[in-house]
Amino acid sequence: MTTTPDSIPAGYMRNARGHLEPTNTIRPIDMERDKLVMEIVAKAKNLNSQISKFKDGVFGDIAAFVQLSAEQYGAKVGGNKGNVTLMSFDGRFKIVRAIAERLTFDERLQAAKALIDECITDWSQGARPEIHVLVNDAFQVDQAGKVNTGRVLGLRRLNIEDERWKNAMSAIGEAIQVTGSKSYVRIYERVGDTDQYVPIPLDVAAV
Repeated sequence: MTTTPDSIPAGYMRNARGHLEPTNTIRPIDMERDKLVMEIVAKAKNLNSQISKFKDGVFGDIAAFVQLSAEQYGAKVGGNKGNVTLMSFDGRFKIVRAIAERLTFDERLQAAKALIDECITDWSQGARPEIHVLVNDAFQVDQAGKVNTGRVLGLRRLNIEDERWKNAMSAIGEAIQVTGSKSYVRIYERVGDTDQYVPIPLDVAAV
């Protein structure tokens, strides 16, 4: 029988299989473990809620300030669009709002791969082995069957004059599709009087 927290009668606890067990049959150490876990979970949920409110507030404050600043020049800008860096007056702190776009490739990537394969086949006798490794690594797919966009785009930095390679690089550029974006805010503090900044960690693992 499946029960909800509200339907558990006094003197019983629900186990991991959804069954009710009398508390007098449960070992004290198991009771204490459950109590500790529930206390930590409650604190974590409360902190999660605070972080969510903090994030929403920060994005709203930054958007409002960007609009205020733009109005000084009679311009209008749209909310949470674009990357922004805000510095404290003394330069000790900076806040970076950035937009990370999610990229994927359409079917033209296959055309690019075919052209690259032609180049590799023709160059097989004289091409540096590093190029073979780089190309093969770039087009490897992950467990979800997707290629790493960064690795594929990295091929465009290679200075190769072969016309087929150039066409392949053009196909890669045209195959890029923006499927979404994710906004994030990072807050930094300057290290002493240097020009180096370190992030103020907001995740549990980094604190």
